[in-house]
Amino acid sequence: MKIRFELEESSRIDQYLKNTCPDYSRSLIQKEIKNGHILVNGAAVKANYLLKPGDEITVEISEPQPLDTVVPKDIAIDILYEDDDFIFVNKPKGMVVHPAPGHYDDTLVNALLYHAGEQLSGINGVLRPGIVHRIDRDTTGVLVVCKNDQAHQYMAQLLAEHAIKRSYRAIVYGVIPEDDGTIEAPIGRHLTDRKKMAVHVRNAKPAVTHYHVLERFQNFTYIECHLETGRTHQIRVHMASIHHPVLGDEVYGKNPKNRHFEGQTLHAYTLGFRHFRTGEDLFITAPLPAYFEETLSHLRQHNL
Repeated sequence: MKIRFELEESSRIDQYLKNTCPDYSRSLIQKEIKNGHILVNGAAVKANYLLKPGDEITVEISEPQPLDTVVPKDIAIDILYEDDDFIFVNKPKGMVVHPAPGHYDDTLVNALLYHAGEQLSGINGVLRPGIVHRIDRDTTGVLVVCKNDQAHQYMAQLLAEHAIKRSYRAIVYGVIPEDDGTIEAPIGRHLTDRKKMAVHVRNAKPAVTHYHVLERFQNFTYIECHLETGRTHQIRVHMASIHHPVLGDEVYGKNPKNRHFEGQTLHAYTLGFRHFRTGEDLFITAPLPAYFEETLSHLRQHNL
């Protein structure tokens, strides 16, 4: 396809295409630029090329792989609990949950297919076997996977009824004065950047986040969040909306240039519900990752 670029201010080509083509990741776009599949005025450019009014972009992004090519991969995963119906996984930072453009063989689904074989629910199709909910690529923590369709249908019902208990841990910018608070602001797709979400936009859906302060520092606050709803990027969007973005969030906040702050400090800490087969309460906790603990230690030591 060809795009005639018209704007008042310059913009990097990779950033512009990420916003214009939301189905493709920025890493994939950068790869295609490097491979010469994206041209400006008929010539190859670098990913940091600044577009100018009147530039014509030619895009020839490789066709996505067929979904039936999703294959098992021997990728180590941290399994917190497993029975005949569920697998609770502690997802690491940087891992995508299911295959998407730019990520075909390095996702949690690839690892689960290697671990569980065909023992995953098929309701969500070949691309997302066993997946009933997900967490962001750079968010760590507990995620439940369904091993059969009965378990999947049960979990889908609990999600619809907001009957799953979930808590998250996060470090946010600024000092939150109150010990407890609730953010009730509908979330929907950002009007201009289709990769982002925003509050109070057209077609937004209700979203409620409760937070509790665990610890305060000079410039940051360590909090626990409980969700009533499960909107995309909910905690990240809600905390940014009250001017306390998550530390390390490059989309809704800012990424500090400090070697002690490595990664987005948002962690899915606990997930619990009543097991449909046994009637017992399952309540699984994922320990904080090392980089998160190190960040907390640094804040405590230097009271930043």
